[in-house]
Parts: sequence; C-alpha cells; structure tokens
Amino acid sequence: MASRAIAPLQQPRGEGKQKNVPVEGRTRRVLQDIGNLVAERAVEGKLHAQISQPIARTLGNAQAAAEKNKKPIAAAAAVDAVAGNIVGVGKGHAATKAIVAQKNVLKKPNTEEVIVISSDEEDEGKCAAGRKSRFTSKKNIRTFTSTLTARSKAACGLTNKPKDPIENIDAADVDNELAAVEYVDDMYKFYKHAEDSSQIHDYIVTQPDLTARMRSILVDWLIEVHRKFELMPETLYLAINVVDRFLSLRTASRRELQLVGIGSMLIASKYEEIWAPEVNDFVCISDNAYVKEQILVMEKTILEKLEWLLTVPTPYVFLVRYIKASVQSDKEMENMVFFLAELGLTHYPIVTSYRPSVIAASAVYAARCTLDKSPFWTETLKHHTGYSEDQLKECGEMLVSLHAAAAESKLRAVYRKFSSSDRGAVALLTPAKSLSSKSLKNST
Repeated sequence: MASRAIAPLQQPRGEGKQKNVPVEGRTRRVLQDIGNLVAERAVEGKLHAQISQPIARTLGNAQAAAEKNKKPIAAAAAVDAVAGNIVGVGKGHAATKAIVAQKNVLKKPNTEEVIVISSDEEDEGKCAAGRKSRFTSKKNIRTFTSTLTARSKAACGLTNKPKDPIENIDAADVDNELAAVEYVDDMYKFYKHAEDSSQIHDYIVTQPDLTARMRSILVDWLIEVHRKFELMPETLYLAINVVDRFLSLRTASRRELQLVGIGSMLIASKYEEIWAPEVNDFVCISDNAYVKEQILVMEKTILEKLEWLLTVPTPYVFLVRYIKASVQSDKEMENMVFFLAELGLTHYPIVTSYRPSVIAASAVYAARCTLDKSPFWTETLKHHTGYSEDQLKECGEMLVSLHAAAAESKLRAVYRKFSSSDRGAVALLTPAKSLSSKSLKNST
C-alpha cells in the first residue's frame, strides 16, 4: 500500500517555521501554512479567526460593491489599500494592522451623525428667538380693519385709559385709636344702609299751616343760633334732621314752628355737645317768645314722637368722610364744601329729593368744580362715595345755582357765615362755570 504524506503540525505562535520533511514515495514539497494563514493578534482581549488572503480580498470587494452608493470615495480607496497590504506574505505584523483597519472602515457608517452638545440656555435662547421672529412679524402687520376699529374706539372714548390709583385715605390714622380705622368701612356701609330708613320725604303736603318757605326761614334762623352759641357742626345737622323728621310725623301750627326748632336744637346740643346751652339761653335768644316750661314740654314731645332715635346718618357724617377722600383738600376746600352743604339744607326740594350721602357727595363735587380741582371726580372719591360723576351732576348744579343766588337772597345766614375771613370768605368766590346753571324755583 502506498503511503501518503502527512502534513506536520503547525508550530505554536511565536515559534519558528518547521522545515519540510520529505515523504516516502512523493517528490512534491509540502507547503506550510496553506493559504498563507496568519494568526491575528488579539484585539481588545479577544482572539480573532484567521483570515486568508483570497477570503479577505473577496470580502473587501463584496462590501465595497454593496455599499458603493453609501460609502465615499475615501472609504473605497481605504478598502483597496487594505487589500493591497494583505498581499504581502510574511509581514505578519503589517498584515494584522491592515486587517484591523479594514474592519474599522467596513463597520464605520458612511454618513456620520454629528451631535452638537449645547447648553439648555442656548437651546432656549434659540427657540425664543425663533418664536420672537415669527410673532414679531405678525405684530407688525396692521390690517385695515384693525386700524378702523382703533379709530372707532378712540372716537367713542372706549380706549383703555389708565385709571387713577385709589389712595388709602386712612393710612395716616392707623395709630389713632379714635379714628377706628379697622371699622370705618363697616361703619359707613351701615350708614348707607340706615339712611334709607331715615330719608326725609315730602311732608309739607301734610302740613296745612306750613309751607316750604317757612321751613327755609326756620333753618336759616337755626344756623344763626348755632353760630351764636358756637356749637359743633354735628349739632346743626342733627337739629335740622330732628325738625324734618318730627314735622313728617306730626302736624304743627305756624305759631309753634319756632318752638319745634328750639326743642330740636336743645336735643341736638345735649346729644353732641360737651357743654350744651341751657334752656334759659334758648328763651333769651328767642326774645322770650316761649317760656322754659314750653321748651321742655316740646323737647319731650319730640323725643317721644321720634322714639328717642337720634343716631341717624346726617349729611355731616358723610361730609367728613368725603372731604377726606378728596385727598387734595385744604381749608379752603373744606369751607367751600360746608358752605354748599348748608345752602342745600335750607333748600327744601334738595333735602326731600336726595339722600344725605348724595347731598354730601354733590357738595364735594360742586366744591371741586368751583375751586377748579382737576379732575373734578377721582377714582378715590368714586370708591368711597359709591357715586359716579354723572350721578351727582344734577344735585351739584342745584347747589351751584344756590351759590350764585346767595348774595341776593333774603335768607343770608349761610352767606354771612361763609363770607367772613375765619371761613375763608368762600361765599365770595365765583360759582363753578363748568356746571351748567339750572333755573330753580326761588324758594327764598
């Protein structure tokens, strides 16, 4: 039997090549490492399979043909270079490097995605800039319709004008315990609610022996008595309120009308004053028209008829608050307000047509118009009074008309009182021209 040649075992890596041993019966030399097998060094700690030169060339060409549409020219050139490098047999170390480079090129994607790392602030800034550019272009575009709408609003006065801020009129009285800042708003809400029940209605029609003119004469005389006794302002307003409320509940003759006034002033003095005038003082000031006993009887009669109810909101209660809300008020402003308010008290139609709070607010409004305080009605006044300028114009015009006629009126107590220097002589000022004069029936 013929024997065949047995290839010798491959020496381990790192050892030299073995010489070919002749085989019996054959003259052909046995090649070592058929296919020029070269062991590749471990990459990343792993042993890679041996790759022959023909296989490497075929694989490189196949990969290049499959990805020729994706790979750039540089990648194809790299594959050819790798294939050329592999041809060199015996250069084990160079061939190993070439194969590793080939694998890296084949694995490397053609179109690399470049990721730019940026901070959040930069991204937000770019997004905000993009939005701003889009929105700015829209804002700058003005259509014909929007232009006409804006003009219409401006013509009708509907544009958004900045409102005057509402000032805190009680800030300076926070430390004043007598001011009762914590309760002042609730107090005036109660006054507003209570004034409806104490509103004076037209009672002259129920008085067969009295007229509105007689009532005006009585009030004018009470203003003189009040000034003579140097009483508090609250006393005057309460006395006139007591007179009107009593006459609305009981008929009185012409003879006892003055007695009703004396009894009312005595009651108001006892209620408001620290040192009230004595009964004999009223007898004297009435020129002994009534005796002491008559005054005391009338005082008791009035209190019983009114059921001893004296805590009522008079115009003075609201005047004090509204003058304070005027903010820019000074002594001249205060005197003008009281002058117009007392003129209103003498005018019967004003007392019976408007509530005390309306009379007080109208006096402040008319005074601001007379003294040319701009604006005539502020947001602060509107907030504290609860009335708009339009709601006060009618009553304000009536007060200004009374001011214009005061110098020639026969009832001159109010005019004389506020023509004196200690009252700023406000009665001598020119009436407000901004309020149109209304023809009033002259009750004086």
